[in-house]
Amino acid sequence: MTTNDRFHKQRVAGQLEEPAHEANALARKLGLDPFDVNYWIIDYDEMNELVAYGGFQRRYPHWRWGMSYDRQRKQRQFLGGKAFEIVNNDDPSNAFLQVSNDMADQKAVITHVEAHADFFKNNEWFRLFDTSPDAAAMLERHAETVEEYISDPDISREDIEAWIDHILCLEDNIDQHQPFAPAESEDGAETPAGDITETLESLDVSEAVRDQVFDEEWRESVAGDGDGATVPPEPERDVLGFLATHGKAYDEESGKAVGYEDWQQEVLELLRKEAHYFAPQKLTKVMNEGWAAYYESLMMADERFADADEFISYADHMAQVLGSPGLNPYKLGFELWQYVENRRNRREVIERLLRVDGVTWRNFDDTVDLDAVRDRLEPAPEVADPVSHLDALDPDDERVDTEALSAARDGDIDVESYPWKLLTYEGLAERHYSLVKPQHRGFLKAVTKQELEQVARYLFDTERYDAIEEAVDDVDRTAGWDRMHEVRESHNDVTFIDAFLTDEFVEANDYFTYEYTHTTEDFRATSTDAADVKKKLMLQFTNFGKPTIAVHDGNFRNRNELLLAHHYNGVQLDIEQAKQTLERVFELWGRPVALKTIVKELSDHDIEVARRQDREPEPTEQGKLIRFDGEDFEIEDLPDEEIEDITATDVDYDTKPDEWL
Repeated sequence: MTTNDRFHKQRVAGQLEEPAHEANALARKLGLDPFDVNYWIIDYDEMNELVAYGGFQRRYPHWRWGMSYDRQRKQRQFLGGKAFEIVNNDDPSNAFLQVSNDMADQKAVITHVEAHADFFKNNEWFRLFDTSPDAAAMLERHAETVEEYISDPDISREDIEAWIDHILCLEDNIDQHQPFAPAESEDGAETPAGDITETLESLDVSEAVRDQVFDEEWRESVAGDGDGATVPPEPERDVLGFLATHGKAYDEESGKAVGYEDWQQEVLELLRKEAHYFAPQKLTKVMNEGWAAYYESLMMADERFADADEFISYADHMAQVLGSPGLNPYKLGFELWQYVENRRNRREVIERLLRVDGVTWRNFDDTVDLDAVRDRLEPAPEVADPVSHLDALDPDDERVDTEALSAARDGDIDVESYPWKLLTYEGLAERHYSLVKPQHRGFLKAVTKQELEQVARYLFDTERYDAIEEAVDDVDRTAGWDRMHEVRESHNDVTFIDAFLTDEFVEANDYFTYEYTHTTEDFRATSTDAADVKKKLMLQFTNFGKPTIAVHDGNFRNRNELLLAHHYNGVQLDIEQAKQTLERVFELWGRPVALKTIVKELSDHDIEVARRQDREPEPTEQGKLIRFDGEDFEIEDLPDEEIEDITATDVDYDTKPDEWL
């Protein structure tokens, strides 16, 4: 880095000190409670490196980072992509701003980051790893550990990288719904029984002696029928944890499984720990990005954190973020959070109105003018424009920040640039009340008879009002934001979508499903039904959108083989990729490995008949067992009774720890 580059970074950092400070203050006024954030100014190449490293400055040496860096650099060079921000889940969090971005982008990133830091700190799924992460230090220690092994002349670098490759192939095969805990050591763990024949073969005796002393009948009686206790006793989702406890390495020279070397055991465990650290970010991608987009928009646009000469640039920035094609977590999350807010605000208004004497859910449409109600919900003039009403603001009003008002009247704070300083959380909630915003003007009137009846049924008969105006004036404007904060604490993407992706949301936002059709040999829109849209999205986010694989037996068929099972959800595995993965698992188990799954079988005749009848063919679901012994693959059909425990009945919605249900 040249001296000019360093001075330029320092100059930009100086310009961003005030926006960073004020963004944090505004975030806290809005009810957020973020980790402290350290902001760093970096250049183009440094940004590409950080993206490649997953948001951290140092990771263990491996070829994957170089590949990721090259892909990121080419994407930005040839496709025009732009990295707006990187922030990591840490305490304090670290956020990186690219020096070449304009001020509008920098402010947008800062407001976005403050919301991310709040989500990291307050969402319970991040607490499954650690209540106060020191991630940068942890990842640096891991890097140093791997570097030490690489520098050891007795250990081949190629062996280390190959070992890491095997582990990374399974990095999503952890139990991300349970708190992280180090894998048990072999000494304290129940060990698979193993095959007696394998044990006898390890004894240095001749075949003749072995057959005389340990004849076939005796061996079969000891081995039993395979129906005894298995390890694990229940399917184990943490495949990496099971391998860390029970796995062995395959030794090519002896052709047998041997205990892990110390470096193999430690590298496996540290990579498993990293997988648990990154899991919450994958579990909450839609929620987290939507949360950050919501508060970025609220601060930059609604609260005019972007100056007048920056707003067009910011609008372009937001359009790029929300307008990217495909399944866009920013857009989906942003719209769902708005829906959570609007729905809770509407319920609060309806609850108040149903307490008015003479108003019932049956006569609601005839007795309540919802246009007049919405107009009465407009923020008071002194809240909508507190600077113009500075002298009229009441310091005893809960919507007014008493200390800030006194400082503003003394000329000690810049309320022209930051009018929000004059208001409290309650005041800002009224100032930005969602139901009166132009884009949501029809939401209150969209209430259905079914919703009115449901609210009335569970409404306590308290706080009666004599008039509609009295009820509206008593509406709690913070209800929507309070509900958002509650949801932010406990949900992940699957439960979030399950709870809030309703018929109303799907219809309002024009969501639909599409499928590949065999009859037309292309993709077609297939449904606009909320249940279908929800199920499609569930499949995208359950288990990070990856196949759910669990350990079913560590002593499969009494031969010390590992049996994995694909918990089939209607989407079949790519068999070739499954085979490649089994080859990796073999290296971590050291003995033959098998996988049972379900495939959809269709013949050309079935497809042709369905095409003539203008319908989709009905595939046959067939259980398969794929076995790899280190050299060859075997595939056999399984009877229906052997796949009952993995057959899909519906999408698995059970993604919360039991105590949170």
